[in-house]
Amino acid sequence: MPVRWIKSLPTFVQAVVIILSALFLFDIMGAIIKHLGGRYPAQQLSVLRNVFGLIPSIIVLLLSSEWHSAGRPMIIRNWKLGLFRGGIITFAQFSYYSALMHMEFATVNTLAFISPMFVTALSVPLLGLRVGKWRWIAVALGFVGVVWIMRPGSSVFTLYAILPLCAALFYAINSVTVRMFDTDVPTATINLYSTFGALVGSTILMSSTSGFIPVASTEDWMWIFAMGAVGGCAVLLLITAYRLTSPGNLAPFEYFGIPFSFAIGWYIFGEAPFDTLFPGALLIIGGGLLIVWRERRKKKEAEEESGA
Repeated sequence: MPVRWIKSLPTFVQAVVIILSALFLFDIMGAIIKHLGGRYPAQQLSVLRNVFGLIPSIIVLLLSSEWHSAGRPMIIRNWKLGLFRGGIITFAQFSYYSALMHMEFATVNTLAFISPMFVTALSVPLLGLRVGKWRWIAVALGFVGVVWIMRPGSSVFTLYAILPLCAALFYAINSVTVRMFDTDVPTATINLYSTFGALVGSTILMSSTSGFIPVASTEDWMWIFAMGAVGGCAVLLLITAYRLTSPGNLAPFEYFGIPFSFAIGWYIFGEAPFDTLFPGALLIIGGGLLIVWRERRKKKEAEEESGA
């Protein structure tokens, strides 16, 4: 019944409902990681997350009409790039999971929303794109918000506050490099390569640093399975949403992840970091929305010129 109800909605509304669901599931995954973080290192949780994350990636691939119509290829020309992105995700996960273990839940997720600004900055050296003054202003606005939250030099600042920024940078590299793949490569195939690469990378990282700590109980295994399943479903929903409409249409709704994080942090962990997050969080959101506005403005101008 819920699926049938969603399909009855207009396409754009479907995409919004789906991406909001994905954001909520990502936050649930983060809450489970924070819950397990007192007993297991971030490296091990990353390995287990990627093990179970392979399952939805395979399901997405099997359901991809593009993959079937192309003859179900598993080897792609950009396979090295696919595995490289998995290595980048390894460090993103380690940074994000470690931050969750040492910082307030909402603060970690808010700082991670600097990622759209990193994407803008990285588009210049990696993709050769030209970034105008408005988007640079948006980047600067976002960084001011980050500095406001981190408050370097004050008693509230710790080195752990750098970890969400590292995660955002690595995730931004992952987002930018996806445009380097051949256009005929299905999204599901790219996702499978990245997840497998992240599994290999996180296993190497775990083996060379923390080692594997035996899972203490059946209950913990259930939490671990939930972590992987919820995270995998979130990725699946995210892919589905971005196939229904353009990323620019959905970008403003991604910032609903901040109030979701605040609500989960308050309800589950008893956190209420109002003084820490505001007004810095508003500047981060403002910077992201300014980028969205500028992208839509440029697209509209291009359409008007082509129609002239």
